[in-house]
Amino acid sequence: MDFKDNRTIAATPEKVWECLLDPSVLKECVPGCQSLTGNVDEGFEATVVQRVGPVKATFKGVVQLSDLNAPQSLRISGKGEGGVAGFARGGADVTLIADGAGTKISYAVTAQIGGKLAQLGSRIIDSFVSKMADQFFETFQTQVEGSNVPVNKELVQKSSLWQRLLRMFKIII
Repeated sequence: MDFKDNRTIAATPEKVWECLLDPSVLKECVPGCQSLTGNVDEGFEATVVQRVGPVKATFKGVVQLSDLNAPQSLRISGKGEGGVAGFARGGADVTLIADGAGTKISYAVTAQIGGKLAQLGSRIIDSFVSKMADQFFETFQTQVEGSNVPVNKELVQKSSLWQRLLRMFKIII
């Protein structure tokens, strides 16, 4: 299964690159990740719990970052064994391009699933892989932009007023 997508992140390519190499950020971004240990040079070991259709499995595997070309591109690849559920292998070629005040991050994902999981059918598997990649990069975008989000004081004041009104109505009722 292969697919491509991209998104724009409100951060410099250097900041995006730094986050792509940060194990704590990666752990937060991988859906169902229970643990992630290791480093960029030697790779990471991960434990991920996922449900694909009716099959729930705990995958233990490795994740490697390779073809590092700071801060422009890299490859994320991984493989995991889920016992009787089967195995999963995949990777993503990631490209970073400065885009105005942000960074356009493009990714091309490939994935293979075997064993009991493969028996679920390509429609379920394709949907699952697409959803996983979207969740990873959506969470990654949130993590990277998290420190860059300015607080809208006017919105905070409006919500505080709204909350006071709601409390007042609750007291009356």
